[in-house]
Amino acid sequence: MSSVLSPAPAGTAPGRRGPALLGISLGYFMVLLDTTVLSVAEPDLARSLHGTVAGLQWAVTGYTVVFGALLLSAGAVADRYGAHRVFRAGIAVFGAGSLLCAAAPDLWTLVALRALLGAAAAACVPASMAMIARLYPQPAERARAVAAWAATSGAALAAGPVAGGALVGLAGWRAIFLINVPLAAAVLALAAGRAVRCPRGSRRLDGAAQLLACAALALLTDALIALGAGALAHTAASAAGALAAGAAFAVRERGSAAPVLVPAVLRAPGMPAALAAGAAVNFVMTGVLFVLPLVFQRTLGLTPLQNGLAFLPMTLPFAFNPLLTGRIVARTGPRRPVLAGLGLLTAGGVLFGAVLLGGATYPPLVAGLLCTGFGVSFALPALATMVVASAPEGAAGAAGGLLNAVRQLGATLGVATMGAFAPVGSGGGSRDPAYALFVAAAVCAAVLALTPRARSPRTP
Repeated sequence: MSSVLSPAPAGTAPGRRGPALLGISLGYFMVLLDTTVLSVAEPDLARSLHGTVAGLQWAVTGYTVVFGALLLSAGAVADRYGAHRVFRAGIAVFGAGSLLCAAAPDLWTLVALRALLGAAAAACVPASMAMIARLYPQPAERARAVAAWAATSGAALAAGPVAGGALVGLAGWRAIFLINVPLAAAVLALAAGRAVRCPRGSRRLDGAAQLLACAALALLTDALIALGAGALAHTAASAAGALAAGAAFAVRERGSAAPVLVPAVLRAPGMPAALAAGAAVNFVMTGVLFVLPLVFQRTLGLTPLQNGLAFLPMTLPFAFNPLLTGRIVARTGPRRPVLAGLGLLTAGGVLFGAVLLGGATYPPLVAGLLCTGFGVSFALPALATMVVASAPEGAAGAAGGLLNAVRQLGATLGVATMGAFAPVGSGGGSRDPAYALFVAAAVCAAVLALTPRARSPRTP
């Protein structure tokens, strides 16, 4: 039986579960922190390693490409080999990889190491859910534990730019990776012991299909980055490779006894729209976090710490607004918050673009930051509920993994696409960054227009 459904060890004391849950949650915090903490380090990173726009894009997307693609199978890996083993291995690799990132001698070495961090992060997230289920077998206790675990995501997203700005201001961009080393050590110490041990399972894995999915996503990202830099031959070669890898993946999936994408989940009513919305939200959020720090540094002359603090109107809603969203979802269902979130993100993109076209000053950008922060924090919690509720019986875990994977895909495409307009002096990116924000608005507006408006049922 899957480790998620295995009962907790007999005699597990509630007092011993608290430190284990803290460790699991801290691991999730660390993984998510790394998706946003690099944003305000971009100017210092570009100066230190003489990075181009393409290099900076890959420093961000090297993490999200591998993270998103491997999330599709990471749950099966956790069930096959024991969630606690996979989690601890992922945390150990994350800590060691972060130490290597801090010592990276050049940008492309950093990109490769960021990909390693993405693989480690993918190992941690589904395994942490299985460990929580092991620790808290009673549904009511488990719900509270999962809520505490999930709340760390808002804290991580809120803390990322500010913590990154402070660390870069104190010791340069390498400090944002060094902070992961003691965090990983703390996680390994807290999330240890018999209480979190999960048995091995028998789920089958299709490694070839997973590699093809990674290749298709990486080549598509490379094609978009090359297009933004004006390298048309490079773009054509990478796009052709992405199409070939995608076609091979589809053929492999049709004949696989253990498909990476569960067909029943993809065919569930409302699932395509929910997945598209999840990708669009992360497209905007991560693209904005890539473009605006460069605008703030180049146009407004902000220091790294000021750069991080400038994002507070956007990141603070991540920490508290999900609680309000949860109440709205319980009363009216998830669709209204999703639509509201997409509408706010569309408005935020338009506001950003209009302000940047007129000459960037910070006060007018606050409205766009607020729209983006509230848009993300309305949409994402409601989308998680929508996807799980739409999933076929027994497939909620696969549906949740798919949502997280397409969110990372959206993040990757957001940086690759919007980064083409990033204001870095050489190596491309010389166009007006206002157009990047208009692209973000257009993506959200398109998904909003295609999302069904039918009233969704209330959650039980």
